[in-house]
Amino acid sequence: MTNLRVILLVVFGAAMLWLWYPFLTQTEQASQQEQETIAQPDYVAIDLKQTSFAENGQLSYQITAQRMELYQELGFSHFEVPIFVLHNGQHNWQLTANEATLYENDTLILEGNVKATNLNDNAMITEINADNLRLEISNRIMRSEQPVIITGPSLTITGKGLTADLNIEVIELINHTETIYDKQ
Repeated sequence: MTNLRVILLVVFGAAMLWLWYPFLTQTEQASQQEQETIAQPDYVAIDLKQTSFAENGQLSYQITAQRMELYQELGFSHFEVPIFVLHNGQHNWQLTANEATLYENDTLILEGNVKATNLNDNAMITEINADNLRLEISNRIMRSEQPVIITGPSLTITGKGLTADLNIEVIELINHTETIYDKQ
């Protein structure tokens, strides 16, 4: 009977090896497929020029960018080297950055060498420089929690963080560091 047990054990072992062989010899392809996939853009535009109008028909903003990727399912568009011109009557601003992300709720996040230029020639504030800036397009509110440099025809203001209401051109520094007045 011990010979019978040995034969049954060998047959059972061979059957198990034959059944498990495909699983044991799988390559890493299956594990690589299980890894999380990175989202792919729905479409890509090169040398983009886009104009957006408000519900009342007034010009709201214009965007030009070297490259734009739309992720419709995720609800945002990503821009490389954007130039964003915000139209608001006499209070028009041009914003540039290394990159920007526009979300469906009309929030624009600009990152890397952000420069906001006031297009009004007679303005007290002509330029705002920061590493990143958040613009709520529909409210015309700019915010930053990073260091900022605000310049005008005869002044330079540095601080950390700002809130700017572009409707009435009021800029509030969260943490003021220094102001330099320059006589001309």
